[in-house]
Amino acid sequence: MEDNGDGKRSLPKLREIFTRQRQDSDASMTDCPDIEFNYDDADLPENEVAELYSYTEGPEFQLNLKAWEEVCGELGVLPLWQSASDVSHRTLIIRLADHLELCNRSLRMRAARAILYISQGCWGEVQSDREQTMWARRNVFLLVQCGVWPSFLQLLHLEIESTGGNENQRKLAVSASLADSADLRVILSVLYTIVETLRVPSDDDTEAQTQTRLYFCEELGQPQGEDEELVAMTLLGMVTRFCNSSAPHFPIRKVLLLLWKVLLSSLGGTQQLAVLKNTYRDKYGLQPCEEDTLTVARTMRASSPPASAADLIEQQNNQKRRPFRRQQGLMKQSSLDDSVGELDLTAAADDDEQPTNDIDEPPDLPQPPSPRPGTPVPNNTTNKGLPWTPKVRQKDIDSFLDSTRIKFVGFQLQGDRTSLAGLPLPIHEGVKVLSKHVYVSLSEIQIRQEEEMTRNPLSHPESDIPQTPSEILYQAMLPTLPQCMIALLKILLAAAPTSKAKTDSINIMADVLPEEMPMTVVQSMKLGVDVNRHKEVLVKAVSATLLLLLKHFRINHIYQFEFMSQHLVFANCIPLILKFFNQNIMAYVQAKNTIPLLDFPACVIGDPPEMTAEALEAGSGSPAGGNTSPGGSGGSPSGGCGEGGGGSNHGSVTCCWRNMFSCTNLLRILNKLCKWKHSRIMMLVVFKSAPILKRTLKVKHAMMQLYVLKLLKMQTKYLGRQWRKTNMKTMSAIYQKVRHRLNDDWAYGNDPDARPWDFQAEECALRACVDRFNSRRYNTAIDPDFEPLDNCVTSVLGRPVELTEEFKKHYEVWLQQEVFSAAIDWDQLLAPNL
Repeated sequence: MEDNGDGKRSLPKLREIFTRQRQDSDASMTDCPDIEFNYDDADLPENEVAELYSYTEGPEFQLNLKAWEEVCGELGVLPLWQSASDVSHRTLIIRLADHLELCNRSLRMRAARAILYISQGCWGEVQSDREQTMWARRNVFLLVQCGVWPSFLQLLHLEIESTGGNENQRKLAVSASLADSADLRVILSVLYTIVETLRVPSDDDTEAQTQTRLYFCEELGQPQGEDEELVAMTLLGMVTRFCNSSAPHFPIRKVLLLLWKVLLSSLGGTQQLAVLKNTYRDKYGLQPCEEDTLTVARTMRASSPPASAADLIEQQNNQKRRPFRRQQGLMKQSSLDDSVGELDLTAAADDDEQPTNDIDEPPDLPQPPSPRPGTPVPNNTTNKGLPWTPKVRQKDIDSFLDSTRIKFVGFQLQGDRTSLAGLPLPIHEGVKVLSKHVYVSLSEIQIRQEEEMTRNPLSHPESDIPQTPSEILYQAMLPTLPQCMIALLKILLAAAPTSKAKTDSINIMADVLPEEMPMTVVQSMKLGVDVNRHKEVLVKAVSATLLLLLKHFRINHIYQFEFMSQHLVFANCIPLILKFFNQNIMAYVQAKNTIPLLDFPACVIGDPPEMTAEALEAGSGSPAGGNTSPGGSGGSPSGGCGEGGGGSNHGSVTCCWRNMFSCTNLLRILNKLCKWKHSRIMMLVVFKSAPILKRTLKVKHAMMQLYVLKLLKMQTKYLGRQWRKTNMKTMSAIYQKVRHRLNDDWAYGNDPDARPWDFQAEECALRACVDRFNSRRYNTAIDPDFEPLDNCVTSVLGRPVELTEEFKKHYEVWLQQEVFSAAIDWDQLLAPNL
């Protein structure tokens, strides 16, 4: 073994290894600029429409134009849309809609492609993207007003029903390609274009168009078609069939995107959720919620990521080599609150350095005299204090009073929240502070009502259930909700970057892979970008759908939310999300898997660009298209940059919007599943989520870091004292950025020996409550104990009775044994029983 002496000779090599690892993983603190990202319900409409089409579908745009020209030739009209009048437009659309009813499949789908060309803005006659967007919006309103939407819904049901479970479909499970879903993709593209266009309001809309848009969004939340089925349930059924391999050729990307936008249009986005929440709170007599998490998070500033091992070694060496420097003066520290929102998670070099100065001044320069004690120090900080108002639950006050009464008085007063006799004055002040910050949530009120109805079913019957869009959707989803959650998580697992291909997994590439595999380098590069982009879009759609359902079910009724949450947990959603984040997350959020030249409508307007390897590399590396923030290019309702706080964006970088959106959604889903659930928090501990979440802090975006810090705060008391001791910078960030729950011992509680099965009782109790809620509210069968008894002889004898075939066969034997051979006193039987 080589003698290393005091270890100094091995130190440069160790530093080199750490530095190389740091460069490979992009984990350097100095290379982590602020991420420019503005969270919203969806990306810009043009980016959302562009993500509907894969790059492999590019040649099919010309098929739409060809179908349009052929149909116009048969109808005897010129294929010039812009020069025609509005009456001609409506007449042509109605005649095309009539062709959708033809028995001939090829003629029917040709008309569908012509309508798709119209919904795409008749791009063969436009000169710019802006002109195409204008015509597309105008044409979509015409299509809806002419009744094209129900016709395409009927076509969708026809295509779904024509898919049988024959041998050919089972063979498609492995070999499905783009050609197998051509007709379905046309239908889904028309439906998606209509929904996405009418989902977003525009300042140029007329009064009639505004009414059409609002009526259409309201209709999406109601059963439609001959089967009286929700559009969302039709799409969820397609997802389930795709995942159980009974329909492997379904274009799952378009199905999921349409499902997400249908839910977003019918249920409502962030603004509608805030209005709904305050409406429900006002209904139950609660104060409106003034603080919005997304709004407050936009005012925060991102923190620097934790230090890596290589940075800590270099820092220690710099401290040893730095000569002694006499401290020139003491700077006055105004307060801890002045640094709120500007916390640095990295280890400070040493105490005598100024972290705000970029250039150290020579030590021999004269220093200005320190201010006198009475002189106020200039301070331009505007963000004073913590960003959140602290909260406390009523049961926290009850437990506080119980413990203090046992300590000072010696007995408890169950249900008494006002008597403070015998308690010292500081306890009085503590109760006053706690009572000032009491927050009563909607879920507490709803749970209390459910408990009353369970205890007293006769005196507290079920009131009329308002048929809101969320309630209608939950009633429709209830029988198949577990299968729907499993199907969505299967797709999320298959599309995750950390997942490896398995032979038994679902084939999510059926609507990306061409019939003939690429033969050139350029085609291979384009297909590689397209596959990665396809997976990112799938993750985006699934995460947004799950989060939207969770948020709306939680507001509508807490037990609806808990029912969906439990099935997500049972389907291993928590380890799946942790597995997703167990990757180089900085590389994921900055990925450039897009080729702007091939995005719709750029790929069809003007001359087709020449695709070379250099052009593909330049296109995929440019922050254009979907890689920019909605707020950065205007047109986003939220506006501003993601970091907020009024700080400069010096050193900020753009990111892949859909990947940042997906990561934020998954973190929010994980927070909703684990909040106040000890057994699920223990799952985070058991799956060793702390180091995974700490690595996620390297993404310097305030909102994303906030949700990561919330997850770390939940499990801090179970990680042990040593973890808190070695992660004090993270603990400080939690203190400064996450809302305080008074009486919460997250920072000093210690329960490292807790095990998941210690908390299984509360999970079982919750499931019993949810099952009781679903059985009472949605089970049409009446409990036999509460069913009224019919004593009328006429109605009893006149009730229709279904006789079995066996009874009919042996009817004469029954008569002989039960009637003729038995002695019956008919007078006593028919006598009135008073």
